[in-house]
Amino acid sequence: MRYRWRDLPPLFATAAGRGQIAEGVRYRLWPVSSRLARAWRRTLARRTRVVAVVGSAGKSTTVRAVAAVLAITPSDTMLYNAWGSISRAILQIARGQRHAAIEAGIADKGQMRRYSEVVLPDVTVVTSIGSEHHRSLGTLEVTRDEKAWMVRALPAGGVAVLNGDDPNVAWMANETRARVVTFGFGAGCDVRATDARLDWPRGTCFRLVAFGEERDATIRLLGRHMVCAALAAIAVAHLEGVPLDDALARLATLAPTPGRLQPVALPNGATLLRDDYKSPVESIDAALDVLDEIPVRRRIVLLGEISEPPNPQHATYRRIGERVARVAAHFLVVGTMIRDYRPGARQGGMPSERIARAGDTPREVAAKIGALLEPGDVVLVKGRDTQRLARVSLILQGRAVACEIRTCHLRTVSCDECPMLERGWGTHRVVT
Repeated sequence: MRYRWRDLPPLFATAAGRGQIAEGVRYRLWPVSSRLARAWRRTLARRTRVVAVVGSAGKSTTVRAVAAVLAITPSDTMLYNAWGSISRAILQIARGQRHAAIEAGIADKGQMRRYSEVVLPDVTVVTSIGSEHHRSLGTLEVTRDEKAWMVRALPAGGVAVLNGDDPNVAWMANETRARVVTFGFGAGCDVRATDARLDWPRGTCFRLVAFGEERDATIRLLGRHMVCAALAAIAVAHLEGVPLDDALARLATLAPTPGRLQPVALPNGATLLRDDYKSPVESIDAALDVLDEIPVRRRIVLLGEISEPPNPQHATYRRIGERVARVAAHFLVVGTMIRDYRPGARQGGMPSERIARAGDTPREVAAKIGALLEPGDVVLVKGRDTQRLARVSLILQGRAVACEIRTCHLRTVSCDECPMLERGWGTHRVVT
């Protein structure tokens, strides 16, 4: 983040802007804070067992699941996953703390290696390798190689907990001297699930097979991909000496991560399925899988842009449009990519009158959806993080929303908690 001097007054004039400046300062102080964190980790926090969670998708839910089974009090710091936040998460480890869970995300080459030198993980969980870093890292092979640094950093006595269903994650087993434990749905996984089924709206049920034991399990999270987060946490729990039944009991109370397939009952009797945090193509497919399983009369889909769609982009949008047509009764789109969604939806059999551009502002979009919704309907809201479709979700929930900026790069706060949500930006220039 680079600001001109003239940008500073409007930033200081708003609470969100001041938060952004603080994040920029922490980013600039990374060379100093990382040295402090590294020293802290090697001295006062050396006895703490640190679990690092990396991957292209599912990190936040997985780190929350790990925190739940290890009885770690969750904090915002452990969910912010870059630069200064990594250092702060390490520096917040208290003397004598038994466990810590830290999410680590990257946006460019070399970052994970530097993070690993600060975190010094005892356990590394890798969730998936996907298209999210298409623009910055290029190929899946480059992405896996970069994320593998947190696995390479494990000591000989450490453990790599890897998604055995993802070949690019399984590849990392050869990149470490540590023990490898796998999770997933495949028969060869050490911790695996069978017979997974949606129990709408309560969660997902599955049969757990882990370390010679079997259990029937239920979690409040929705979908097969969320089961993977639970499986990873169960693997970590076993490695850290938590009895299986205790781990399952703790997972059973874990609520969905805000904005990640979070069901919300609306005043009119419809249900909002909030998946508005971000939208790599793999997560769109996963959300549509869940939506397809929900036993309701009518499903409505609101999509924004795909986060870093793999090439060819137009073909990706058309494929998603076709999938939506096979799942939903109505398809609303925020942004100009309706031109690519529409042909796919029509090919999937959706009538043209049920495919529409939703509007330009959050209030327009919410009004469009509200006019369609009937009791018993389920509406999925999903879009790229900078589009902030969370504002649409919040309006549908009854929140007052005055913020109408088209694109937002604020990384320090979610829409739910943003001080500018109800106030709006007014005459203040938005500098993000």
